[in-house]
Amino acid sequence: MGTQEKAYQKCINPQCGSEFDARQSFFKCPDCGDLLDVRYNWDAIEIPNQLSDFAKRWTTRDNRLDFSGVWRFRELLDFCPDEYKVSVGEGQTLLQQACGLAQELGMNPKRLFLQYEGMNPSGSFKDNGMTAAFSHARMVGAVASACASTGNTSASMALYAHSCGIKATIFIGEGKIAFGKLSQAMDYGGHTIQIAGDFDDCMRQVQDVCTELNIYLVNSLNPFRLEGQKTIMLRIIEGLGWEVPDWIVVPGGNLGNSSSFGKAFAELKELGLIDRVPRLAVINAAGANTLTELVNDKGLRWNDSHVDQQIIDAYYGNLDATGYRPDTIASAIEISRPVNLKKVLRALDVCDGVVLDVPDEEILDAKAQIGKYGLGCEPASAATIAGLKHLLANGTVDKDARVACVLTGHLLKDPNATVNYHSKMGREFSNPPIQVENDLQKIIALMK
Repeated sequence: MGTQEKAYQKCINPQCGSEFDARQSFFKCPDCGDLLDVRYNWDAIEIPNQLSDFAKRWTTRDNRLDFSGVWRFRELLDFCPDEYKVSVGEGQTLLQQACGLAQELGMNPKRLFLQYEGMNPSGSFKDNGMTAAFSHARMVGAVASACASTGNTSASMALYAHSCGIKATIFIGEGKIAFGKLSQAMDYGGHTIQIAGDFDDCMRQVQDVCTELNIYLVNSLNPFRLEGQKTIMLRIIEGLGWEVPDWIVVPGGNLGNSSSFGKAFAELKELGLIDRVPRLAVINAAGANTLTELVNDKGLRWNDSHVDQQIIDAYYGNLDATGYRPDTIASAIEISRPVNLKKVLRALDVCDGVVLDVPDEEILDAKAQIGKYGLGCEPASAATIAGLKHLLANGTVDKDARVACVLTGHLLKDPNATVNYHSKMGREFSNPPIQVENDLQKIIALMK
């Protein structure tokens, strides 16, 4: 199978290693229940000689696939024929040099870049993955899709499902979704079910439902969704003149992004398209810091694919025993049982990565600093800058390093968090409105 097709699926568990055709639909290995990878027979794919060759497609953007910021790199995720590929114009994103913010952070002002995924059609990075997931869904003949969501996944899934005529059902936790995101899912025609529980409860339920009813799952357990998210890194490299940065900084939630980034760099290095791999920093919220504790405190490692499952089981058992529930203003990363845990361990190994967590107050401060320079983002996005401050302070990241921080979602995804910060919290970077009487001279006095 693996030697006949361009792409196939393979279990990441070395004691299993089962392989499956790319035209089959699984969200976990049917033999052992572990995670699946999309693998490629690169000899069967016409790969450009250098990454800059992809720039030629900017001249043929009347072709819908060349216009897509995902599919213009399609040889690097060649798992389905072009006729199945779905696109709504995803990936028209911005890599902005953040000179003013870099100066505030004490960095070389020309070395900080913000990859703004809020410019995607649904306003978040999820569209990179959904275009890939729904392309695979079309190829396997799916008629219905489902996801568990803290918000961004639901908005993106509903948009892409609508675009290709597939039913969309969303599982959300009780009171655990920002209205800016929920409103999108409703508008795009998604069927929403609210469960009395948190995201982790929804994630368990949606897997059982999809198995029972043969529904296509689009959460990042789905290995094809992660293939689309690899292209965020390709666009960063493109934005840097086809050069690799020194550091990638990304929020850590269900860990799909960070997992896909590691996979992307491993493949690019294998193909000889890059000569070095950047370092990776995954930033969690302190109120949802599973990865930080497992990696930094419990010593969990990829260990050449031999992950110590006992460490994971003991940690999750303690969460169950204590009734722990994650709690953070950064709702997009409010997850205590990340489904891509093992894959991110591999990414950390590939990229010599680090993990840390930051409190909500620092996330909101960083969010206000980012917004001041014109790229408003949702709270989870700002975890990157909050974490970068610590990495600069302790010397992990050099002030002259070229750093790309991924801003995962648009400011309007969670406007309540922004308004509350500026009007009620009285923090260092708060910018509250000033009340004044309806009197011309008093108004003028405030403007001097």
